[in-house]
Amino acid sequence: MKRLFSILVITLMMAFGTVNATTNAATVATTVVSSIQDDAAATATEDLGFHQELKKRFIEGGAGFMGIVLLCLILGLAIAIERIIFLNLSSTNTKKLTQRVEDALQSGGVEAAKEVCRNTKGPVASIFYQGLDRTDEGLEAAEKAVVAYGGVQMGQLEKNVSWISLFIALAPMLGFMGTVIGMIQAFDKIEAAGDMQPSLVAGGIKVALLTTVFGLIVAIILQIFYNYIIAKIDSIVNDMEDASITLMDLLIRYKK
Repeated sequence: MKRLFSILVITLMMAFGTVNATTNAATVATTVVSSIQDDAAATATEDLGFHQELKKRFIEGGAGFMGIVLLCLILGLAIAIERIIFLNLSSTNTKKLTQRVEDALQSGGVEAAKEVCRNTKGPVASIFYQGLDRTDEGLEAAEKAVVAYGGVQMGQLEKNVSWISLFIALAPMLGFMGTVIGMIQAFDKIEAAGDMQPSLVAGGIKVALLTTVFGLIVAIILQIFYNYIIAKIDSIVNDMEDASITLMDLLIRYKK
């Protein structure tokens, strides 16, 4: 009887322990799953958070100055992209063009060289054409034509670039103006309330700082494009100057 009672007690204890173990395991599993889900949700929030945060901060900055800063970015990028496309199309293999012009001069004379320049795009080919077109008037006239038309081509390369520099200067200035106006609004609230509470000035100061941040971001983006465009223009201008000297040497040899 005692042995039977002992067996029953041991069986009950084992069953109770199994139930507790199962319950604890289920609790741990639930906790782990919840933690994984929370981490996944946090990761998804971080993945999508940059654009959402940027949009949120832009809206919080106010439609007035933030809209003008955004307009500066759009116009500046439009001009920069147009200039980059134009400059890339204006780039020419100067060595190849010079060799073709030299071969044309030797084989077909000035008219053949002019035909090569007419069929080639870019400012270097245009300068070559103007110089070749004045060869009948003498080398001095050809040189003057090359120099004069080189200035015209340089003006076309630099067209609208000054607008980009304007937007680079204007965007942070608008941001700083928004900062000043936000601070004035914050102090107006303090004056109206007659008490210095952080909640009164927090909104105005946040708007002020946001306008400054976005103005600086726009200026930095446009400055990168501006520096690239200036470097590209300098490269093309150097090619034009070297090609002009080479053309005059070719014409001197041809006249001899």
